[in-house]
Amino acid sequence: MDVKTKVIEIIADQAMLETSDVTMTSTLEDLGVDSLGLVESIFAIEEEFDISVPFNANDPSESEFDISTVASIVGAVEGLVRVQKGTPA
Repeated sequence: MDVKTKVIEIIADQAMLETSDVTMTSTLEDLGVDSLGLVESIFAIEEEFDISVPFNANDPSESEFDISTVASIVGAVEGLVRVQKGTPA
């Protein structure tokens, strides 16, 4: 399973939606994911991909991890997975 598919599944699970309801242009706000759901999504992503996400739950706007859209989350996770595996960007 690829990163995009798994991230969408995790976000859909937190939003209690079908994966087909989650688009790459969706924001977490569009999907009804609140701050607790966001933190739980981050934990699930870290566990699924065995990565550490640079995210500050107390101040999300100051985090290096872009959560503006599903596409930005997927891109950030793909980048972290590459770094974890030691593969250049």
